[in-house]
Amino acid sequence: MARDPRADDEPGWAAPPEDGTQEIVVITGLSGGGKTAAAKLFEDLGYVVVDNLPGELLRDLADLVAGDRTRFARTAIVIDVRAGDVPLAFGTMRGALEGRGIRPVIFFLEARDDVLIRRFSETRHRHPLAAEQGIAASIAMERELLEPVRAEADVVVDTSDLSLRELRERLFARLGDVQRSDRLSIQLISFGFKHGVPLEADLVLDVRFMHNPFYIEALRAQSGLTRPVREYVLGQPIAGEFLTRFEDMLDLLVPAYVEEGKNRLTIAVGCTGGFHRSIVMVEELAAWLRERDFGPVAVFHRELER
Repeated sequence: MARDPRADDEPGWAAPPEDGTQEIVVITGLSGGGKTAAAKLFEDLGYVVVDNLPGELLRDLADLVAGDRTRFARTAIVIDVRAGDVPLAFGTMRGALEGRGIRPVIFFLEARDDVLIRRFSETRHRHPLAAEQGIAASIAMERELLEPVRAEADVVVDTSDLSLRELRERLFARLGDVQRSDRLSIQLISFGFKHGVPLEADLVLDVRFMHNPFYIEALRAQSGLTRPVREYVLGQPIAGEFLTRFEDMLDLLVPAYVEEGKNRLTIAVGCTGGFHRSIVMVEELAAWLRERDFGPVAVFHRELER
């Protein structure tokens, strides 16, 4: 097969799959949540990006994408409140693609209200739902309108504290996680309660009941990824008991989630600062989940770079 010249000129460009399969991504979420940045990241990887298409034209786009699997081998479609009735537009797009044998990956991007307000203030962009009401009311309305779409997403990403590099890592680490119907894509997030609970979490665990390595001078500057901190945390009898009981609960819950049709599960584990105990417990849970082989497991330590 002839080499595409862009492969030499653009380091991030990826050639279309040789087996004829398609990688179709739908990017949706809150205004100001990072959809434009995400679309640019996909564009840099050689995806055809379609943004701000009226909802009435989405079915025609699905026909076009399905009809030319070479040209649209990798395509990212941005759908948000500008399309009109978003749940209807989203359902139309997804249904049209799946009816043609294409299973899109759905990314939902969001952020905390204070972050969204700051972003709109800094860019001076107008919120799509802004009329007589203020920005805070517009955000609240948009959250409500998009809740049915969020519930259907494969991956939910809170971009509040993410750099562009971290956003890229979170998106592309999950691209291969679209699963068979009998498997669940699981994301584990360690965090600090003093920095806020991750918005995308389905289950939130609080491990502040364990002794805190922060108060041990020799351990304070070391993260939960280091052996001394790990040994200190896991050396507490309650740590092992907690892990055993929660793992038993996951043995019950994961098959039930799959049976119900859920394809992703995000578990957030928090301690005070998100630097010691939560990281240790996330790493232990990730190792156990990978052994159980429920599905792919992704780990994100949110506070490590603070």
